[in-house]
Amino acid sequence: MTAGWNDLDDPPLKTGASEQADDISIESLPEYQRPPPRKIDQYINASIPHLSRRATVSLLCCLGFIIMFGMRETMGMVNSEIEDKDRNSTNRTTMSRSTISAIESAIFWGYFITQIPGGLIAAAYPANKLFGAAIGSSCILNLFVPVLYDNPTGLIIVKVLQGLVEGVTYPACHGIMRYWAPPLERSRLATIAFSGCYAGVMFSMMVCGILMKNISLFAPFYFYSVIGVVWYICWLWLVFEKPSLHTCIEPKELIMIEKSLGSSQQHYTNPTLSSTPWKAFFTSLPCYAIFVANFCRSWNFYLLVLFQASYFKEAFGTTTAENASLGALPHFLMTLVVPAGGIMADRLRKKGILNTTQVRKLFNCGGFGLEATFFIAMAYSHTTLQGMTALTIGVAFSGFAISGFNVNHLDIAPRYASILMGLSNGIGTVAGAIVPIIKNSVVVNGTKEQWRILIILSAFIHYAGIIFYGIFASGELQPWADPTAEEEKQWNQMNETVPVNKYTSQSNGLLQRQPSGGVTNYGSHMETALPPRPSAAPRQMPPDPPTRPPAPQVYPQEQYQSQQVVPSANPFISGAISRNPFRQEAVQPEPQDAYMHGTIDDRTY
Repeated sequence: MTAGWNDLDDPPLKTGASEQADDISIESLPEYQRPPPRKIDQYINASIPHLSRRATVSLLCCLGFIIMFGMRETMGMVNSEIEDKDRNSTNRTTMSRSTISAIESAIFWGYFITQIPGGLIAAAYPANKLFGAAIGSSCILNLFVPVLYDNPTGLIIVKVLQGLVEGVTYPACHGIMRYWAPPLERSRLATIAFSGCYAGVMFSMMVCGILMKNISLFAPFYFYSVIGVVWYICWLWLVFEKPSLHTCIEPKELIMIEKSLGSSQQHYTNPTLSSTPWKAFFTSLPCYAIFVANFCRSWNFYLLVLFQASYFKEAFGTTTAENASLGALPHFLMTLVVPAGGIMADRLRKKGILNTTQVRKLFNCGGFGLEATFFIAMAYSHTTLQGMTALTIGVAFSGFAISGFNVNHLDIAPRYASILMGLSNGIGTVAGAIVPIIKNSVVVNGTKEQWRILIILSAFIHYAGIIFYGIFASGELQPWADPTAEEEKQWNQMNETVPVNKYTSQSNGLLQRQPSGGVTNYGSHMETALPPRPSAAPRQMPPDPPTRPPAPQVYPQEQYQSQQVVPSANPFISGAISRNPFRQEAVQPEPQDAYMHGTIDDRTY
């Protein structure tokens, strides 16, 4: 990207991002030199017709999550079908309950391990490449699942490896949105991407039912592997790390995104393991609010992903086909509610009806509360219709919570969003690993009363999350997450032009300041050494001091040309020096001692 795009003098626009684009005329855009095109760009542009580039990125993230969570749901659907066949057969091939629990939780242990490293990697390297490679690798590993299905040890190893590569996806998605999502579009773009998690469960239930019935029991594993490879090719073609590197982005969209994000977001130094404020993460209550909310939401989500089909089968006697059709409905509604909630959240913030903190708390606590309430209703339902209706309404309302905690990382610490997402999602993954263990401990015989205890426990976990998030959550940028406070080590009280003067012989720890125009101000706050006074031979002092006033000392302008100047935002120095009341007079009176200040005229001797 050329320098002209980085040095825009206009402040970021305050209206919505979509309106910003409409307000920018093509004639007013600075000149922009596109990155060199790739070979494929010579034949077809990296774009989807009638879709903006940032919307394309969000949509492909959504499809990636659909594939990833579809592969997870496939395991539960296949296990449920195998259990059905074993009940009707005298030759039982079903693995023990403890073995199934170990296999179902294996992916979460691998998923947990790479959460925090994934956040650091996504902050240091191109997040788009990390996201695509993770899902592509998981799809290839998925090919080995049907081959090793009768080998529990090998299957556990494959699931752990899948979890290891998938663990970087959430942090990488936040790393992508850091560059592509304007502040007033964060909710809608992020929720469109994350809605793929719930759409993946919905599609998997329908696809698995059709494929297992018409092709083979293990057909869903091969289906997702092939679809995943096709998606990865499209990802490499259409998605770039940031807008300035896109080979065919519209200049109008590029300037809108970069003006809304501001230059600091585009050019700050990537955080490292040593520069990341780990202590601030674990002493910040807004961070803990996100951690707790992620754990609570993950508990219910993974409970449904892994055991929704088993619950309705054991509590109400439904078949696999009925689970595939009815069970997909709650996740279908949530897929619609999640992006709709993001649009509503952005609109409330844009119109100034609620501030960011109020929006996050309202959507998160409201979604959690309604889901927990309808979970209790589901636990006490007596028919399949009652249970499915309560589940559908509860899961649909929980979609609003994604516009709360799941976007909150970008509010409080955009610089460390990927790392914070890795931490919070790692804590949420612990819930996914614990759920199978708790389920197999509580639901021993598969009775309806045992399932009721598990569901009520999940509801009260959500109620606890409401209390904690409602008290401690925040939508404001945290002081420890401000790159300006961290990177600008020197104090610039007036935010003025800051020279680095090579003629300074002493320093008192404060900055020396030079207004525009090369005029040096001598104040009581600094001490500037003058060029060396030429030594003169000792002479007899005249009886009378010289009567003419001392000649002013003039320094060549070239002496200050090597100074490095930090651009100024001080309105008092934007014009001529004569109009600046803070620069017209020296703080101290002019020196009068001619001998001490080297202004004695030789002609007086």
